[in-house]
Amino acid sequence: QVQLVESGGGLVQPGGSLRLSCAASGIFRINAMGWYRQAPGKQREFVTDISPSGRTNYADSVKGRFTISRDNAQNTVYLQMNSLKPEDTAVYYCNTVLRSTPYWGQGTQVTVSS
Repeated sequence: QVQLVESGGGLVQPGGSLRLSCAASGIFRINAMGWYRQAPGKQREFVTDISPSGRTNYADSVKGRFTISRDNAQNTVYLQMNSLKPEDTAVYYCNTVLRSTPYWGQGTQVTVSS
């Protein structure tokens, strides 16, 4: 059974940084992992993902500011977010797909505000 548990969200001022974590159980090493976000009144959108070998993709809106990484020994994927903007405010979700079935964490709230 796949379980994803996010942590690390919070309130931060514009220009600040946060690091999100996603602890995975059930499957990890052979799976690509991703982060999505959903702002109030908007659809969930892709942020970034990382392949089992470490290849990464980023949405244009976060390129150069966000970095995804993974620790296979700890079954954990991280999202380092720098130079945060108010428009980054959203619930951030960890994601993976196993045998065509998507799995999501419960989400962690990130609020960027002065």
